Amino acid sequence: MPLAMALITMPPRETTAETIEQGLARAYETNPQLNAQRAIVRESDEGVAQALSGYRPTLSATATLGEQYSNLTEIIPPFPGFPSGAQFSAKGYTTPESVGINGQQTLFNGERTANGVRRAESEVSAARETLRVMEQSVLLSAATVYMDMSRDSASLQVQKNNVHVLERTLKDTRNRFTAGQVTETDVAQAEASLAAGQASLHVAESTLMTTTANYRRIIGDEPANLKPAAAVDRLAPATLKTAVAYGIARNPAVIAAIYGVDVAQLQVKIAEGALWPTLALQGSVLQQSYPQLLMPNLFMGTAQVSLSVPLYQGGAEYSAIRLDKETVGQQRLNVDQVRDQTRANVVQAWGQLEAAKAEIAAAIRQNDAAARALEGVRNEALAGQRTTLDVLNAEQALVNARLALIVAQHDRVVASYSLLAAVGRLSAAVLALPVTIYDTMVHYQQVRDAWFGLRNPDGR
Repeated sequence: MPLAMALITMPPRETTAETIEQGLARAYETNPQLNAQRAIVRESDEGVAQALSGYRPTLSATATLGEQYSNLTEIIPPFPGFPSGAQFSAKGYTTPESVGINGQQTLFNGERTANGVRRAESEVSAARETLRVMEQSVLLSAATVYMDMSRDSASLQVQKNNVHVLERTLKDTRNRFTAGQVTETDVAQAEASLAAGQASLHVAESTLMTTTANYRRIIGDEPANLKPAAAVDRLAPATLKTAVAYGIARNPAVIAAIYGVDVAQLQVKIAEGALWPTLALQGSVLQQSYPQLLMPNLFMGTAQVSLSVPLYQGGAEYSAIRLDKETVGQQRLNVDQVRDQTRANVVQAWGQLEAAKAEIAAAIRQNDAAARALEGVRNEALAGQRTTLDVLNAEQALVNARLALIVAQHDRVVASYSLLAAVGRLSAAVLALPVTIYDTMVHYQQVRDAWFGLRNPDGR
């Protein structure tokens, strides 16, 4: 359909042309909303590292240094050889100092550490799916604004052409009025049509200005010479039934909601772990100098196993378990809600796509018929069989047909991207965008088993 493709092409402003794939790639790499969501995923990665710390020992070092004054009096009771006992006293200043190390290793805590690690890993998985949701949203917004830019640019060009045609029509009408072939009414009708066309032109310019700002906000650069874009429904399931099933099973919003159920169930197990005993191995060494006036040195080393059995804690632990079970039920209902919404989105996108296809075919026929009708009306007007108003109406009908075709082409492409997003396949990998795919596993592996370190893997 060469006419259809020509109508939705932006007028060139630069020597290099930009494709929709390039625009989506730029949004994928630079969109701040998407990059912020990637940072949230990296934050969730640290939750696994924190949960794994429960398997590791804790160590602490202590050191003291001070000034101490002592006044000591000691009475020794009577004993054989000293029937009256003995007494001595000592006083003075000392500088006590100590150095010690304490350590503890948890041996059993009701599986709270293990369940905490599994919960953190489920939270990471949910965050990754949420990132996919954001990626789809950004790519869909980028595709939509790209097509908005093409549509509004083409509409502006149509309005400019319409004003030029109306100006020629007004000029011809005035010439015919001078020749006595038409009346002042015909001139007034041509002037009114030109004024309406100029108003529509200004509206189109304003709309394009707004769309340009949105393009810059979403894609991150000023629009240049945009090439026509093709629909991507070839990447979606072939039938509505298959698309619905695919979306319910693989849409990232659904998968994220399912992980939310896993997180809630593991939280119940963690809360139940508070009812189990805690077993820990504890050890310490302590070196002291002059802890007392007459004791110049003291060294102590201890090792012990500590068992703590909760008997009753006021009932808060039981309330926490009940609360977490309610959260599980709420998360399961949320999964049903997300699935229903996904089903509705797939059906809506499918219907919009089918409607856009039909609209394009009808708009093409409308353009051909409107062009033939305008030519006929003009010829008949020259022969005196049609009025100036008839010509103006025919010109407006052709303008409306061209605008309808532009809108239908826009809707066709946008609906195809919407369908791809609804079924969960709108991604840089599926679209084969010219970008390096962001790999969430890289940061996860870098921090998961890190025992030490203040810097992030990127050096911050």
